[in-house]
Amino acid sequence: MDQSGAKGEKNMLYGRYEHTLDAKNRAFVPAKFKEALGSNFKMTFNRITNKCILVYSNEEWEKLEKEVSALPKVRHEVFIREVFSNTVDVQLDSQGRMVIPQFLKDNAELKKNALFLGVGTHIEIWSPDVLEEKNSMVDVEELKNMMMDIGF
Repeated sequence: MDQSGAKGEKNMLYGRYEHTLDAKNRAFVPAKFKEALGSNFKMTFNRITNKCILVYSNEEWEKLEKEVSALPKVRHEVFIREVFSNTVDVQLDSQGRMVIPQFLKDNAELKKNALFLGVGTHIEIWSPDVLEEKNSMVDVEELKNMMMDIGF
């Protein structure tokens, strides 16, 4: 899939794919996402707002780093520590698989299956059960209003 726009910009990542983790915590990166991520990228976890793993291309990660480095350190110290201490570099193996570190797998409550969701600038990896629980708490009226606001 061509992720480049007419002027070389990245298109938004979208789609939903389910993959199985093997005994060594490896999973295939969906082909649609592999081109956008490249063979090296960043993986982190946000336990504050969502129980999922976040995956960023190096390009998108650099943008995020710039935003984070501009934050007042005293006010955002805990946030900065949370983000950077939970971030790992990932390199795909020769078969296109990535290893999910055990601490990230545990924090996201991943077991055998993992849902890969394209959510714009990055990918989220969810436990199907955790995502189902999160989705059950969605305020449908609020979502409907947001969709109407953008004419969707």
